[in-house]
Amino acid sequence: MEEKNKFLNFALAGLICAFIAISLVFCVSLAIRVALAPMAQGLRESVQLAARVTALETEVNRLKQQPYGRQAIPPVPQEDFTTVYDVPAGDSYVLGKPDAKVTIVEFSDLQCPFCAKFHPVVREVQKAFPDDVRLVLKNYPLVFHPNARPAAKAALAAGAQGKYFEMVALLMANATDLSDAKYVELAGKLGLNVAQFSKDLKDRDAEFEKRITADMALADKADVHGTPTYFLNGKKTRARDIKQWTAEVQALLKK
Repeated sequence: MEEKNKFLNFALAGLICAFIAISLVFCVSLAIRVALAPMAQGLRESVQLAARVTALETEVNRLKQQPYGRQAIPPVPQEDFTTVYDVPAGDSYVLGKPDAKVTIVEFSDLQCPFCAKFHPVVREVQKAFPDDVRLVLKNYPLVFHPNARPAAKAALAAGAQGKYFEMVALLMANATDLSDAKYVELAGKLGLNVAQFSKDLKDRDAEFEKRITADMALADKADVHGTPTYFLNGKKTRARDIKQWTAEVQALLKK
């Protein structure tokens, strides 16, 4: 009987040890799986990402083999400096005598830094030839300059009080700080009737919009691609400094 009890005790102890061992293995296995789960997920995502990159590279290579694949971005248009375009003054504001022999037409964006740089030069050219040169200023607000169009309307509102070119000069000088409040401030600096200026901005918005749209339609017909663009008696010109402008104007006056 005693031997039988010893055997049972030994067997029970073995079962307990086996259960403990199995439990320990299970716990360790579970812990490892939990610890490695983020790594496994990251590995799966890496494999998926690599597959997507490979697919994208394959598609890019396929497009490169097609005739139009290399022309997805259109080339920059080449300027034509020989064609004489029809760019009438229309309703635009003009500096100079109506019968001046030389006409400069400027398509400008009042938020454009290059316009702010070169417009004063053209003003100086007109002053240097007051009887022979007239300057016509037209609006071409670029879509990526959100304040250009409102600024153009502010200039037109100032023009209603005889200060168009003066307002244009101030707007260009403040091209990095344009806002409704700034337009009112500049109107005050010019000595305008500020209340009337603000009223015109609001009440004549449709009229000003129509004038700007007309300028832009004319710009499209004249192959204007950016600002500033200058026409000298209908031809586009590369002139930008006083020396270049003077030479081109004098050449036209000799004809």
